[in-house]
Amino acid sequence: MNYHWNWRIFWEPAPNGTGTYLDMLLSGLLLTVETAICAWIIALITGSIVGVLRTLPSKTASRIGFAYVEFFRNMPLLVQLFLWFFVVPEILPHAWGLWLKQMPNAPFLTATIGLGLFMSARVAEQLRSGIGALPRGQMLAATALGLTTAQAYRYVLLPMAFRIILPPLTSEFLSTIKNTSVAITIGLIELTAEARAMQEFSFQVFEAFTAATVLYLLVNVVVVIAMRFVERGLAVPGYITGK
Repeated sequence: MNYHWNWRIFWEPAPNGTGTYLDMLLSGLLLTVETAICAWIIALITGSIVGVLRTLPSKTASRIGFAYVEFFRNMPLLVQLFLWFFVVPEILPHAWGLWLKQMPNAPFLTATIGLGLFMSARVAEQLRSGIGALPRGQMLAATALGLTTAQAYRYVLLPMAFRIILPPLTSEFLSTIKNTSVAITIGLIELTAEARAMQEFSFQVFEAFTAATVLYLLVNVVVVIAMRFVERGLAVPGYITGK
């Protein structure tokens, strides 16, 4: 293969005037992390609510939670982003749709909301499984102590369930970071988009995507190490990671 390797390309000025090519990649990495964190907050809050709905005795609440999970879980992320970015502004009243289209940070908001809702369905199922894995006696004991259903979830079930599902939640957060790359299709200039721009400017395709791969790996390793400390700190004897 007749390819000219140039690893010094990262310190050369980028044509877009933002600094060096390395600066381009780091700015994309920063936007990737911001998008992933904001989307994960949405996923964790919304998924927790839906997960609780799926475990309530009420059939109506359970059916609402089931419909939500099946809708967002069974539709590809790319399709959901296209719906939020291209379709929703068209079906809203004209003034609202025009306002959404003209927002300077529309790709970021769309990616954050779309990715957050997509991942929330997965979080909801994990929380439902975590609550279902708890001994039935915990809910009965909470009821015997005079706690309401809301208090039983807040003080007894949810703290234990979240401890159990911390490992899969870590995997979901890693998936959220990686799934931000799909947002390139709606114009979000995150890490993958910056790597692609670097490749188009310099024609150093292998260097550009090798650097992007390394940056993704570094971020994910940091997340894994941090979550291991969290798991050990919150471990309960007799449960996952507990001693």
